[in-house]
Amino acid sequence: MNASAAVARRRVLRRLERVLMILGVVALGYAGWMSVESLLYQSFENRELEKILASAPATGTSDATRVRPRIAAPGSTIGRIEIPRLDVTAIVRAGSDPRTLQLAVGHIPGTAYPGESGNVGLAGHRDTFFRRLRDIQPDDAIHVVTAAGRFTYRVQRTNIVQPADVWVLDPTPEPSLTLVTCYPFSYVGAAPERFVVRATLDAVPHARGPLRGSAGETVAAIMDEFNPQLAQ
Repeated sequence: MNASAAVARRRVLRRLERVLMILGVVALGYAGWMSVESLLYQSFENRELEKILASAPATGTSDATRVRPRIAAPGSTIGRIEIPRLDVTAIVRAGSDPRTLQLAVGHIPGTAYPGESGNVGLAGHRDTFFRRLRDIQPDDAIHVVTAAGRFTYRVQRTNIVQPADVWVLDPTPEPSLTLVTCYPFSYVGAAPERFVVRATLDAVPHARGPLRGSAGETVAAIMDEFNPQLAQ
């Protein structure tokens, strides 16, 4: 290799080094911004939820009998999930789209709302809000706090299923809660399986009228979009 070729090669390598460095800085900045945005969103929505809870009238009735909106608008805040033993707390937002799962735990459309008869489906990323689900155990308490009240669910079991196994979100005869995230937790890239937590409501709420129909068809319709986003 002559001198001119060596000089040209060094120039190319220096330019490539600079490009890679710039790309690395941009990637780190983007990841940092997403984390900050999520923290700011969680902080703001927690404050707003606390204001709503503080202004709710004390009726002396059980949590399950409080008046609340029947259907949450996409992207709106439903409440907050708390798993005390794992020190998990996160805002729950209506929807399972990429934006929602970036900012919060998502309430899966077509499933029941907290406290209702049926199956409440919540989804979260394995590397953010649901990171600590790997350590969840049977009988752990899961609280879901909403404007309608505070609902305590008790973990019954965990399962590892395939992305196509949408039956985990089927309606249930008893008030249930199903948490879904990707598995394995340490997998690099789009994880091939799903980790599912099933819990049941500690106390059965009073009847509040019929549900909005079967969730089966709605859940099946959204899973094609939901699964790729959760796998990220």
